[in-house]
Amino acid sequence: MFDFLEDYDLLGAFWTTVQLAVLSAVGSLIWGTLLAAMRVGPVPLMRGFGTAYVNIVRNIPLTVIILFTSLGLSQTLGINLGADDFETINFRLAVLGLVLYTSAFVCEAIRSGINTVPVGQAEAARAIGLSFNQVLGLVVLPQAFRSSVGPLANVLIALIKNTTVAAAIGVAEAALLMKEMIENEAQLLLISAVIAFGFVVLTLPTGLFLGWVGKKVAVKR
Repeated sequence: MFDFLEDYDLLGAFWTTVQLAVLSAVGSLIWGTLLAAMRVGPVPLMRGFGTAYVNIVRNIPLTVIILFTSLGLSQTLGINLGADDFETINFRLAVLGLVLYTSAFVCEAIRSGINTVPVGQAEAARAIGLSFNQVLGLVVLPQAFRSSVGPLANVLIALIKNTTVAAAIGVAEAALLMKEMIENEAQLLLISAVIAFGFVVLTLPTGLFLGWVGKKVAVKR
């Protein structure tokens, strides 16, 4: 029943999905943390930029952002992110699009964690002469990350599923392979079940593990 799968690189497709998710998660965490710092910072211009970015990007469909990176950045402006071959260019553009989109949700998850930190702690840190960056990096963010593990886990699971949008620009991940298999094989339900099972294998253990981590590191107040 599963003999037709031997003709397709199923593991390779899911490995590409994993790479997309990991690289995008790292980039989103970095950019999302910077956005969160902007949103709670003392500079009005930076607060305005962070707020505008989050509100605008969260309301743009991910497919539009991914297509913009391909059609707008690569084909129109010639920005190929240091790659030469078609597959590498599209892969890097997909990672960029996923980072731009997901970081808005990471920002809000971290900001919710920042809001759980008592104001008195930041005021005490400023009273002993710490700068805003020191207060944020040494006092606020360590506690905010501990409080944000649960929301960040939900964002990561959504990111893993959102990698399927990369198929729109030809990235050889699981969704693109599924499309190819459906076109070539008369096994729609079976193919869908196999791909769905693959995503369950990726997302379910991730959610359970991060849920456990969230309980272990939760700040007791």
